[in-house]
Formats: sequence, structure tokens, C-alpha cells
Amino acid sequence: MSKPLVAYFSASGQTAKKAKLLAQAANADLFEIQPVEPYSRTDLSWVNKKSRSSREMKDPAARPEIANTVENIDAYDTIFLGFPIWWYTAPRIINTFLEGYDFSGKTIVLFATSGGSGFGSTADDLKPSAPGATILDGKMLNGRMSADDLKPFAEQYS
Repeated sequence: MSKPLVAYFSASGQTAKKAKLLAQAANADLFEIQPVEPYSRTDLSWVNKKSRSSREMKDPAARPEIANTVENIDAYDTIFLGFPIWWYTAPRIINTFLEGYDFSGKTIVLFATSGGSGFGSTADDLKPSAPGATILDGKMLNGRMSADDLKPFAEQYS
């Protein structure tokens, strides 16, 4: 069995903290999905209908450009994919990430952070962006936790 990958997008740092703990718990490689144009605090204002994040989430075809790539995605059978929940689903940059690789035959386990919502239909929303992959709702990683707390979750899929 190959080593898993923890890939994540974090706009404010919360998802990054959880991704690092999960990578430690799963003995996984870690990859940060970095946008070409980083999100500013103003870009992330969900109450402003004209903010960058609001405009992206209103446009199902929006695909923010990613600045970096995973060197050898073929080396991974299991990918833990993390992000903050935006407008009850994954940010559009997650679609960009999924559409940039062939995930056929791979298992993608979602994890997310949120101020109050769950996964909703996120897995179904992402499936068209990763044909041939198995996408699973994994776990909401809200609140305080340690790598030890995440070991059972990691071991379930690793």
C-alpha cells in the first residue's frame, strides 16, 4: 500500500492546521494547494456579494488558477483532500485541483473546516471534476484536536 497524500487549500490558516495534524496522524505526504492570486481578507468576505469568493462560488464554471503542482500524483492511491466549506460546498479551487490530474482508481477522502455547516452535497458536487475516482465524505475537523485524535480517522482510509 502506498503512502497517502494530504492535499489542502486553506484561505485563513484553519484548514492548514488540521491538514498538518492529519498528515502527521496518517504518516502522509503534505501538499498545499496555493492559488496564483492569494485570497485577501476582502476577497473572503462572504457577506459582500461582489467579493472574489462570492463571485467564484456563484459561478459553477469558475476555476481559480493554482500556482503549484503535485510532483507525482501517480504515487498515491489515497488522497485526503481538505478545504474550508464555502457556501455549503468546496471552494472552486478544489475543482481546479481535481481537474488538473487523473484520479482514476484513486480514493479521495474529504475533510473540511467550517464555522457551522457540514459537507452537505460536497462529495457529489466534486465527482464530475474527478471521473473514475471514489470520493468519500470523510470528517469535519472543527475544534481543538491533536494528531492522536486523528489517528483513527487516518487509519480508517490508509
